Amino acid sequence: MIQRRRFLQQAGTLLAGGTVLSAFDNNAFAIFKNKIAPSDQLRIGGIGINGMGWANVVSALKVPGVSLAALCDVDKNVLEKRMAELAKANIDTSKVKVYSDYRSMLEQKDIDIVIVGTPDHWHALQMIHACEAGKDVYVEKPVGNSIIECRTMAAAAKRYNKIVQAGQWQRSQQHFKDAVDYVQSGKLGMIRTVKVWCYQGWMRPAPIVPDSNPPAGVDFASWLGPAPKRSFNASRFHFNFRWFWDYAGGLMTDWGVHLLDYALLGMKADVPRSISALGGKFAYPDLSEETPDTLTTLYEFDTFNLVWDSAMGIDNGSYGMNHGIAFIGNNGTLVLSRGGWEVIEEPKATQKATKAFAKSMDSGLDLHWVNFIDAVKSRKTGDLHCSIEDGAHVATVAQMGNIAFRSGLKLMWDKDKEKFTDDKINSQYLMKEYNNGYKLPKV
Repeated sequence: MIQRRRFLQQAGTLLAGGTVLSAFDNNAFAIFKNKIAPSDQLRIGGIGINGMGWANVVSALKVPGVSLAALCDVDKNVLEKRMAELAKANIDTSKVKVYSDYRSMLEQKDIDIVIVGTPDHWHALQMIHACEAGKDVYVEKPVGNSIIECRTMAAAAKRYNKIVQAGQWQRSQQHFKDAVDYVQSGKLGMIRTVKVWCYQGWMRPAPIVPDSNPPAGVDFASWLGPAPKRSFNASRFHFNFRWFWDYAGGLMTDWGVHLLDYALLGMKADVPRSISALGGKFAYPDLSEETPDTLTTLYEFDTFNLVWDSAMGIDNGSYGMNHGIAFIGNNGTLVLSRGGWEVIEEPKATQKATKAFAKSMDSGLDLHWVNFIDAVKSRKTGDLHCSIEDGAHVATVAQMGNIAFRSGLKLMWDKDKEKFTDDKINSQYLMKEYNNGYKLPKV
C-alpha cells in the first residue's frame, strides 16, 4: 500500500502541471504524416497561446486532418516565439496568419475551429463571438469567470448550433472513467463524504512590485478587455492572473473545475443545497495575491458532504498526495488522482470493498482533442466528453465556493430559480461588471 501511494504521489506530481511542452517534434504532427486533401482538413486558429492555449494547438495538430490557420495573442513577443518554434520544426509558417485582435481573426473565413486559451475573464466573450462567427470552439477551463457567464456561454453554443468542448481533459482519461464506475458500483457502501484536495507546492504568488509600463509589444488595454481599467503590474500578468478576482478565481477555479468535476460525476450530483468557506492569505500575506492561498469549502448535498481543501506552496496533502479525490464509504475509500486510483479497505467493515488499483496510461489532453474533432465531424454534441454545459456546471459549483468565501456567509442555493436565496449576494456576485465598453451579449 505504501508503494502504491508513493507511485500515485509521484505520478500526480509529474502530471500536475498538465501538458508540458519541451520541444517540437515533426513526428507528433499528424497532418505532416498523412496525405490528407486540403478540402478534408479542419483548420484551427488559436487565441491566447502563451500557456494551455499553445498546448492545445500542439495536441490539435496531432489529430489527422487538422491544420493550423492562424495564431492570435495580445503579446507580440509570444507570437514571435511560437512562430519561431513552428519554423524550427520545418513547418511552413507562410500559411499561418498572425493577429493581435481576435475579432479580426474571427473574420478569417477558412478557420473552422477556434481555441480560446486566454485568461479566464476573456473566455465568455471570445467563445460567444466565435460561435457567432460560425466557428466550433475548444474553450479552456474554467469556461466562465462568473455564474452568469457560464450560463450565457452554454446558451450561445445551443443558439448557434456549434460544437463546443470545455478543456477539462481528465474526462478523456480512461482511469478516471473506471474509477467512477467503481464508485457507482456500490462496492464502497454508502458514501457519506467526498474529499477533494489541491496542494500545489510549485504555485506561489509573485512578489509585490510597483506599477510600470507594459513590456514592449504588449497591448495591455486589450489584455484587460472587460476587466476594470488599471495600470500594468507585472505581478498580475501572464500566469499570475490566476490570483486576482478581476481575471480569475484562484486554485478553486484553476484546479477545482478538474477535481470537483469528478467528485460530482462520481456521486451523480447536481448542485449543493448550501455552501460555506473559510480561508485567507495565510501563507503569503506579503506577496501579490487576492484569492486565498489556503481555503476549505463545505458543500452540502442531500446525502453526503463534499469538502474542498486547497493550499499553495506545499505538496503534502491528504493520503500523502498533492491532489486527489477521496470517496469515503462504509466499506472502503477510493482515492483518485491524475496518477491513478486505488481502493483502501475499511478495516471494521462487515462487507469489505474489493481492493483495486489502476494507474494512468494515456494522455488526457491528446485524447480530449481526438474526441473533440470526432464530435466536430459528427455534429453531435452528445459525443463530446465535456460539453460546454458540462463545463458550465462544474464552473458554477466552483464559483459558488469562491462566493461563499468572499461573502463570509453560509449560502443557500435555490435550484429551481438558479440563484442564491440571498438577493444581495446575487446582485453582487452572480455576474462580474463589464468595463471599457465591453458587454456580455444577450443570448
